[in-house]
Amino acid sequence: MKLFSPILLAVSIVAALPAGELGAVERKALLDHLKQSSTEFADSLKGLTKAQWDYKPAPEVWSIAECAEHIALSEDLLREMVGSKVLATAPNAQPSAERKALDDKVLKMITDRSFKVKAPEPLQPSRQFATPAAALEKFELSRKKTVALASDRSDLRDHTAPHPVLKELDAYQWLLYLSGHTMRHTAQIREVMASSGYPAGQ
Repeated sequence: MKLFSPILLAVSIVAALPAGELGAVERKALLDHLKQSSTEFADSLKGLTKAQWDYKPAPEVWSIAECAEHIALSEDLLREMVGSKVLATAPNAQPSAERKALDDKVLKMITDRSFKVKAPEPLQPSRQFATPAAALEKFELSRKKTVALASDRSDLRDHTAPHPVLKELDAYQWLLYLSGHTMRHTAQIREVMASSGYPAGQ
């Protein structure tokens, strides 16, 4: 299967959907998912020793440190793409009801670890964070901005950007994608922990 970079691809081309208020139930579902993915990530970094933080199951497999860095850096890139690209165009008259049916597919696709995606160069880990606390601090500062965007905008269903698999996602779905991306790589952290050579704790 050919690898692609949906994060960078989505930044380049933007379309729009019709104006309409985001419902309270939809907003709560999005905020709840963001909270859940944030909690899962934070929990995965608790109590790690330096050996555990740095451990690589194989040379080509990311360590927990590298997974955490990727999660933290992706948060800003994806959110800024939604804010500056997806939400930057005027809505059109195309109805969005059918697109809402993609919500579950978005989360299923991004959290499916059997579907491999090569991270774009800007999000390749470079060991920016020496400790779990440093990576988590960066992530939490970024996630606060994401939650603010999800809380403040009522037009998240009105604007879209292309996706290489699902064709087109609205801003609401791109934020679900962001949250699912956090879960995807938190699952990768758990895979490292479950590997046979993972160091014992203190």
